Amino acid sequence: MTILITGGDNSLSRELQIIYEDILIPDSKELDLTNKESIKKIFLENNFDCIIHNESLMNVRECEADKNKAKKINVISTKNLVDTIQEINPGIEFIHLSTPCVFDGVSGMYTETSIPNPVNYYGITRMEAEKEVKKLREFVIIRTNYVNKEKWPYPKAFTDRFGTYLFSKQVAQGIFDIQKQKGRGIIHVVSDKKISMYDLAKMTTSEIEPMTINDYFGPPVTMDMSLDSIKWKKYKISLE
Repeated sequence: MTILITGGDNSLSRELQIIYEDILIPDSKELDLTNKESIKKIFLENNFDCIIHNESLMNVRECEADKNKAKKINVISTKNLVDTIQEINPGIEFIHLSTPCVFDGVSGMYTETSIPNPVNYYGITRMEAEKEVKKLREFVIIRTNYVNKEKWPYPKAFTDRFGTYLFSKQVAQGIFDIQKQKGRGIIHVVSDKKISMYDLAKMTTSEIEPMTINDYFGPPVTMDMSLDSIKWKKYKISLE
């Protein structure tokens, strides 16, 4: 099986490389998802059985500040991929990585049947991207919330924002498991426990300082990003 992974050489791509033998991870020069001709070129030069789409602009502030850029990366790029698949190889398996930020974050523990209602432009673009993916015949939308297994990138972390977080390794395993079972539709890949961002950060960064949403100034954020699943098993978050 040959797999194309978008999003470049990130932590999830590296974990997927360990699991899969035959994968292609082009950089932005080799594959420009905002350019349909660039997409067609890589399709014609390679024969893919599956695409794992993990390219997005995730910075909430940047998405609010530059909505054109956010739409171009998160929505138009996905649409370009979908259009090319429909034109060249409609039967290809398409695994799309999405986010709990398509929900409003009020109640948490959202399932695959919960209704999206994003609170910021980042969430809106990811919701619109999901709509594009649903045009395909063989699609999987994996909603998940993962971080790199490395030092927390900020000095503080929220004690009052929550999620069913995983590290990249567990999400890569979830993708593999779902593909092996030929899962389709929307599937949540989640941890077996809901924790705060602060508790998550403490797993890799002992000196992390606590903060609350009252210390935050910026666009609205999804407060409770926890996901549940009525379609799939849960994974244990682990540093191993």
